[in-house]
Amino acid sequence: QRSFYAMVVRLRLQRFGRRNLPYYRIVAANQRSARDGKCLEYLGNYNPIPNRLGEKEIQFNAERVRYWLAVGAQPSDRVAWLLGQAGVMPPRPMMFRSREPRKNNRKK
Repeated sequence: QRSFYAMVVRLRLQRFGRRNLPYYRIVAANQRSARDGKCLEYLGNYNPIPNRLGEKEIQFNAERVRYWLAVGAQPSDRVAWLLGQAGVMPPRPMMFRSREPRKNNRKK
């Protein structure tokens, strides 16, 4: 009797570049693979360093991203935010926590 393991696919970022100058690829990858490990498909890229005009660049294949979402791929938090900004997915709701003011427990 064979056991069946479902492979969970995530849309996530792979880091490239060098120290203090990151550059990311948006990929579809197995959830258990390493961050910079093997991916199933390369979907686009994201440069978080603003250019001279102050714009952060993002490029991706929207058709393939929609395909992976349709077959059940789960985007990471950052990728979901990026896709929401680009209009491919509905933007994620903002999470607000009501925080009580800190009590000053220091002894004087």
